Amino acid sequence: MKKKVEILAPAKNLYQGMAAINAGADAVYMGAHQFGARSNATNSVEDVAEMVKYAHLFKAKVFVVINTILYDNELEQCRKLIYELYDIGVDALIIQDMAIMEMDLPPIVIHASTQANNRDAQHVKFLHDAGMKRVVLARELNLDQVREISEATDVELEFFVSGALCVSFSGNCYMSVANGERSANRGSCAQNCRLPYQLIDGTGKTLIANSHLLSIKDLDLSDQLPNLIEAGVTSFKIEGRLKDIVYVKNNTSYLRKKLDSFLEGNEKYEKASSGRTFYNFEPEMDRSFNRGYTDYFVNKRKEKIGSWESPKSKGQYIGKVLEIKANGYIIENYEILNNGDGLYFVNENGEADGAQINIIFNNIVIPNTFKPLAIGTEIYRNSDAEFNKMVEKENSAVRKIGVSLKFTETADGFQLLAVDEDGHQAVQSFQTTKELAKSQESVIPNIKKNLAKTGNTPFIVDEIEVELSSNWFLPISKVNEIRREVLEQLVDIRVKEYHREESQIKKTNHPYPVQKLDFMYNVSNKMARAFYKRHGVTEIEKAFELQWDPGKARVMTTKYCVKYELGKCARFQRDTMGEKLVEPLTLKHGENEYKLKFNCKPCEMEIWEKDAELEFEDEDEQLGYVPRR
Repeated sequence: MKKKVEILAPAKNLYQGMAAINAGADAVYMGAHQFGARSNATNSVEDVAEMVKYAHLFKAKVFVVINTILYDNELEQCRKLIYELYDIGVDALIIQDMAIMEMDLPPIVIHASTQANNRDAQHVKFLHDAGMKRVVLARELNLDQVREISEATDVELEFFVSGALCVSFSGNCYMSVANGERSANRGSCAQNCRLPYQLIDGTGKTLIANSHLLSIKDLDLSDQLPNLIEAGVTSFKIEGRLKDIVYVKNNTSYLRKKLDSFLEGNEKYEKASSGRTFYNFEPEMDRSFNRGYTDYFVNKRKEKIGSWESPKSKGQYIGKVLEIKANGYIIENYEILNNGDGLYFVNENGEADGAQINIIFNNIVIPNTFKPLAIGTEIYRNSDAEFNKMVEKENSAVRKIGVSLKFTETADGFQLLAVDEDGHQAVQSFQTTKELAKSQESVIPNIKKNLAKTGNTPFIVDEIEVELSSNWFLPISKVNEIRREVLEQLVDIRVKEYHREESQIKKTNHPYPVQKLDFMYNVSNKMARAFYKRHGVTEIEKAFELQWDPGKARVMTTKYCVKYELGKCARFQRDTMGEKLVEPLTLKHGENEYKLKFNCKPCEMEIWEKDAELEFEDEDEQLGYVPRR
């Protein structure tokens, strides 16, 4: 039996979720009206129910995120919401808080959110043994680490392959809380990582005056799908529950085409849902919102990943400025630009800037507001007016389910049998007095022609068979009516006969891999505490939100490294790094200051508030180049 491989798309709302399904998604993930890690992407239970019905028509799944940490006064409310979601047919929940594993739940499938520290084989195996059917892996893992996890457990593995990257270990960023009490773990991230910072060394010297030093590029692993499948991943996730519909349709369509190319003729893997999509546009990832692309660490650390100029979208590279003429620019490849496009460039002050095209006259690109640019300035298009208009149309991506029709006669009339690509059947018939057609010309071609008109239904006719004993006269209105009725019936049958996997969580007591949990495990309620204690944990620190000590806390741990971005990494850039930086390094934005601590063996960077008392170990000592003192 072939293993199913899935494209999982974000759904900000019902409309975008349906668009994602039409564009080829095998599943969508969306928020309910509370407890989701994107407080600006909520949906009513009624809208989620409509999403479920539409997705199930194509044998696609709907996952609902309940991935915030919970407080004690929210536990019962959360439990009731889960029952509502189960009752409307949701396929799975994506959770962070282990309190949910302690609740009296319906038999609904549970997935572990990437917010749940899913970075090593022991932890992932523990979650599977506790009853979770799928784990969303941490973004910073490389292929070898993914493979190691896959070999340790047969839990389903999901991996982000497209979209914005969280610079911190997911679930372990507390900058937002520390700067204004907006908790990322409660759905209200203030995105402090996208702000401009100064970088100051240990002598007080400003190394970089004003740059987005924690902002990183967006993820694109579209070329890595076969490698990830080989490593054990079966669900490819697109980030973006706050993005617009062009982003969702374009990225979903692009990955759908990539994955279909791999699956064609494959003997081990197959698509996870039904139907096929017809596109009226050519998807291209660089025409979506992006800050430039990186494969992050999937192929280990090998390139700079910062997007320091700006946290805004760069978009698609067009070409360099060749000449300034009148109030416009002569740009390489200008012919692919359109009136109304948005341009991105770095101005003469070294700042990210932009302009909108007013008109292209001959070969001169004339913006609404002229800004002086140096010859050689690289121009990007971060808003493609024509492309956006094309993708926004409902018919830009149309999904159809293959169906075979068989039209035959009965003793007192005629019958139409419809069998879809998954074997579901619908039958309709009508009674009529049979009369021979006055013309000798066969009626069969005309019957076939009208049976093939599926219009706005979710079906496309792949095969039509008409069997008649004589050349009977048939009103076309009757043929159209029976086709319409049988296809409507088939829609209902597909939704009704959809098989939802169910799984009842049973309380376990197998040991958790560690016995002491610090605040990064985000334990914020009595039920999560009970869960860990039952699994052998002896010490449990409160979640950051419940015990923050202003000015002294570690607010982020990350694989991203400012030293590496500066070419000053003693591990990977030793031969070219030159003089060492004088530590401690400090990031400053307005009144907010943070100290940077570098842990070179695990290749991680920590960010601490300014009053934290830290011990700094020389990087050469950490890496064993000089004896420890």
